[in-house]
Amino acid sequence: MHNEPICHPNRRNIIASAAGFLAAALVSEIKAEGGAEYFPAIDTHTHFYDPTRPQGIPWPGKGDPVLYRKVMPAEFQKLTTPYNVQSTIIVEASAWVEDNQWLLDLAKGDKFIGGIVGRLDPADKEFSAHWKRFAKNPLYVGIRVNHSDLQKGLGDKSYLENLRMIASDQRQLDVNGGPATPVEVAKLAKLIPDLRIVINHEANLVIDGKDVPKDWLEAMQLAASNKNVFCKVSALAEGTRKTMGDAPKDLEFYKPVLDSLWNVFGEDRLIFGSNWPVSVRAATYATIHKIVHTYFSGKGKVAAEKYFMKNALAAYRPPTRG
Repeated sequence: MHNEPICHPNRRNIIASAAGFLAAALVSEIKAEGGAEYFPAIDTHTHFYDPTRPQGIPWPGKGDPVLYRKVMPAEFQKLTTPYNVQSTIIVEASAWVEDNQWLLDLAKGDKFIGGIVGRLDPADKEFSAHWKRFAKNPLYVGIRVNHSDLQKGLGDKSYLENLRMIASDQRQLDVNGGPATPVEVAKLAKLIPDLRIVINHEANLVIDGKDVPKDWLEAMQLAASNKNVFCKVSALAEGTRKTMGDAPKDLEFYKPVLDSLWNVFGEDRLIFGSNWPVSVRAATYATIHKIVHTYFSGKGKVAAEKYFMKNALAAYRPPTRG
């Protein structure tokens, strides 16, 4: 794998790849409760790990009774098949460099894995070498960084040069952090306008069923003013801070947040993601999917197809897996 040429797809190849991926996914429809269709989906936020490995795992910890177990794609695929989930983008939570390779190896024989958002530190002196190594594989669609690290890195020339490397390779950046995250995302988008950036988890807003905070909304508006910034509607149930599977199931509770995101980003830059298996602490996959399915299907078929799949293709540009 390490001897493969670095993939630098041109625009024509990117469009062809996305079209092929979409065509493969649209071969069938799955009906939801009441006869409405479940739209073909790419779940763009999952985590997989194996604590039985000789080296173990850095996360989750052994004391976590819910998450500390072997979690693999086959389980998730079986769970989500009834909801027409065609593929997943894995987001690496481990900071161990070799766990990037572990996921790439996991993906070799599993076409359900559409892409991998790795975990590398752009402040690391070895970043360039690590990036070139993993980016040889077209399944390595980008990396995720934390807001606090991005905040520091915006004033660091080498940090920004490493992010420019990601943009030049036509890959993307996920950013995870609190409600102030979009402010730094907006700054980064101005500095590197051709870098596709995905804000994770609605910037981890506390969701309480009430109107959204003004500061969060203004930060999101600032970020969304840059055309290459997307927002992943993920960890929605976790936003309630419920941890016993007791997050509200009623769409109305989440509507202030969803309406705000819709008004800010529109139908072309909101992306579906679950944050499974972390999400099971707050709600079942069925609950999570029903909330967003009800909301986005209410915006019409075109908008729902974009939210569940087409916007993910635009943001992540996963390779077609034949």
